[in-house]
Parts: sequence; C-alpha cells; structure tokens
Amino acid sequence: MFQIGKTIVSEEIIQKDFVCNLSACKGACCVDGDAGAPLDEEEARILKEIYPKVKPFLRKEGIAAIEAQGTSITGEDGELETPLINGADCAYVIFDKSTALCGIEEAYNQGEVSWKKPVSCHLYPVRVQDYSEFSAVNYHHWHICDDACSLGKELQVPVYKFVKEALIRKFGEDWYMELEKTAASISK
Repeated sequence: MFQIGKTIVSEEIIQKDFVCNLSACKGACCVDGDAGAPLDEEEARILKEIYPKVKPFLRKEGIAAIEAQGTSITGEDGELETPLINGADCAYVIFDKSTALCGIEEAYNQGEVSWKKPVSCHLYPVRVQDYSEFSAVNYHHWHICDDACSLGKELQVPVYKFVKEALIRKFGEDWYMELEKTAASISK
C-alpha cells in the first residue's frame, strides 16, 4: 500500500495485469452479482437527468425495472446503486448478440449524452471505498475476469494503465501522474 494525497492505494493495481476481454466474458460483470453498480449522489442525479435520452437505448425489461424502482436505488448496504432486472442484470444493460454492453455508454457513444457511465463501472477492476479521512483504491479480483487477467498479462498492461482514463476521471491528472511515478519506482 502507498498513499497519494487522500488515497491509500493497493500495489496490486500496479503489479496485476488486466485488459477486458469481452469476447471471452461476454460482459458478465453487468449481469452477474447481487447488486447494481455503485453510484455516488451526483451520479444518481445525473442518471435521473439523462434517463429520457438513455431510455431509447435500453431493453424493455430495463425500462420496466427503472420505471418501477427509479433510475437509482438504495441497496441493502444503504449505498446508492443502479437498479436490477429481477435481481440479476443491471437495468441499463443491453446486448449485442450475446455480449452485455452498457446502454448509458451506447447513448454516450452515439452523442446523446455527455456522461459515459458510472465511474465504478469505468474503473473496474479497481474499486474505491470512501472513508471519512481517505479513499481506499484497491484491485478487485473476480473469477469472471480471469480471461481479462490472462490477456493483460499477455499484452503486459497493468491494471492502472488499463483504467487510466477512469482514474483520471475519478482523481484527476495530477493524481494519476503521481501514480505513474510511484509505479516506476516500485517496478525498479
């Protein structure tokens, strides 16, 4: 572990390799698990605001779940998250053949909204846990991403480089430059 500003960062994000391999996992992270994507209050507000523009990209099951539960919900742990369809798929998930994709990101890619998707999704496999005095930045290993770990190792792409855009989005350019300096010193 090391510290950058008000974050405590796991060395695993430097030491582990990762590149999403959608052809292998088929987007399982959007349909497996027992909770929606974590959101902060600002993201919940944004989802509510952009929903009318995202709605045309969603499946009827997702629209029904959102209209019954809301654009975001409070999960069992008391934290905000995206709603689920029948306790399984994220309500915002869409499919390209058999691969799960994000309907929010599709609306973004089509220029309909300027918000890509929840930062927790964008950051994955990095998970951030906020505490009163600091944020913990950790690598999250999930067996459904074993192919992503293998591809990352083959391509020699560490986790922090794979999620560079998302880390900058979350913590800023200066924070990321500090991370790169730390990674260079750890790798020596």
